[in-house]
Amino acid sequence: MAAGAATLAAIPSGTALAASSAATTANQEGTSMTPARIRLTVNGNSRELELDPRQSLLDVLRETLDLTGTKKGCNQGACGACTILVDGKRINSCLTLAVMHDGAEITTIEGLAKGDELHPLQAAFIEHDGLQCGFCTSGQIMSGVGCIAEGHAHSPEEIRFWMSGNICRCGAYPGIVAAVADAAGRT
Repeated sequence: MAAGAATLAAIPSGTALAASSAATTANQEGTSMTPARIRLTVNGNSRELELDPRQSLLDVLRETLDLTGTKKGCNQGACGACTILVDGKRINSCLTLAVMHDGAEITTIEGLAKGDELHPLQAAFIEHDGLQCGFCTSGQIMSGVGCIAEGHAHSPEEIRFWMSGNICRCGAYPGIVAAVADAAGRT
């Protein structure tokens, strides 16, 4: 018997089917889960939110808080377009639930500039032509900020390795690497 079949055999008959059927029925009837209350500090602003506990952090940023600079690319954690900083660490916001970050400090691309003064990495992206279509740019910049903060920007090879989770379909990698290296030298 295959491992998967053995696992299924250990489940009491009808249990998995009943749970799946109940979930499908609940979704078809339009019922929702009990809302969850969370507090987040987003780009320096304290927010108290009441959310469906199944919402991803990406969807909360884009749909609830109207911070659309963070992009929904693959929605599977493979492209990096949704990269943000949570408590100073970079994460793919599509892969985590918002309720998992109650009390967290979140920085999105909208929170990097100080008024009209661009963050050093934003300025370096412009100077080194680190973008083409721009879709991946906010995720690239947020990942670059994390890469620099983590101390992984000592060489082009190191930058390429630590930025490898961010995909640029246009192929602007030479400008991206140059921008991260330049900004690392400025900070």
